[in-house]
Amino acid sequence: MDLNRENIKKIRGLVLFTAVVLVAAWNYEAVFRGIKFIGNVILPFVLGGAIAFVINVPMHFMEEKFFGRAKKAEKKWALKLARPVSLLTTLILVIGVIGIVIFVVVPELGRTVMNLGKTLQDFVPQVQAWAIQMFQENEELVEWISSMEFKWDEILKSGMDFLRNGAGSVLGSTVEVAKSVVSGVSTFFIAFVFSCYILLQKEKLNVQVRKLMKAFMPDDWREIFLALGSVTYKTFSSFLTGQCVEAVILGTMFFVVMTIFRMPYTLLISVLIAFTALIPIFGAFIGCAVGAFLIFMINPAQALIFVGMFLVLQQIEGNFIYPHVVGNSVGLPSIWVLVAVSVGGSLMGLVGMLVFIPLTSVVYTLLRGIVNRRLGLKE
Repeated sequence: MDLNRENIKKIRGLVLFTAVVLVAAWNYEAVFRGIKFIGNVILPFVLGGAIAFVINVPMHFMEEKFFGRAKKAEKKWALKLARPVSLLTTLILVIGVIGIVIFVVVPELGRTVMNLGKTLQDFVPQVQAWAIQMFQENEELVEWISSMEFKWDEILKSGMDFLRNGAGSVLGSTVEVAKSVVSGVSTFFIAFVFSCYILLQKEKLNVQVRKLMKAFMPDDWREIFLALGSVTYKTFSSFLTGQCVEAVILGTMFFVVMTIFRMPYTLLISVLIAFTALIPIFGAFIGCAVGAFLIFMINPAQALIFVGMFLVLQQIEGNFIYPHVVGNSVGLPSIWVLVAVSVGGSLMGLVGMLVFIPLTSVVYTLLRGIVNRRLGLKE
């Protein structure tokens, strides 16, 4: 090996990298503490970026719909007011939706849960009588079934005690609770303010990032990162918009049809199906199973009608609504959607299911482009 200046520089870099890795492995606890500290410092800004990404979707829609023509005509008032007015309108809508959920939906759900307890109290004795009749030859099993008692008030009290004791064991004391609440509120406030700054100055930030990349990165790598960012943004925004709109439409359809058929727990089941519909592939069926069970405790015949209604609405939603609302925005074959949901759910739970589909779509799109380009070069 020729020990010229270039090779000596590479050897020094390799030795330095090896030394850093060995020191980090030897003091891994300090490294983890440092990573945790850095994570706590940048958490508000990461959260603010996520909030800005979500809010940017409806804000961009409003800005284009209400101020698009005026901006193209380069009218000064539109250039100045479009962004603040769109952001303010979006925030008002978001706060309005949260207010409706808190002051309208949550109390109704609370009353439904209390009524559910009364229904369970009436339903459990019927199940016990059915089980005793079925297993009447087994005296021990009949005695055990007869000894079972269902007290909804005590179950709720036990659940509240468990949450209270669990919170006390985790947080330790009232002071720790106060510190956690203050820390959470301050983190969210910083993240929210940071997201507003991002949204109000996103074009300026875009130019600054491009200048920074052009100054310190090779042109090839810069083009790759810009293309990757563009594909990622389009895929995630399209998936987020489509899933939310599709969930709202599906929940509204169930609410209207269940109201027409006068089924019980209309609001609870509709909200449940709307939320579970955000989970791709499996979500709506989870909502169907829970809804069918709740209705079955009151009227088994209506439970069968509900299942049939669910299958019909699922066909309408899958064949007519979903293709027009979401379409091929994700651009991922069904088999890879299933793989993404399974892997994401195993690694990160519900959040993983939602994140891994657009993430897998980005990887699939990039890999498909690379494969087609290489095949074109070979041909």
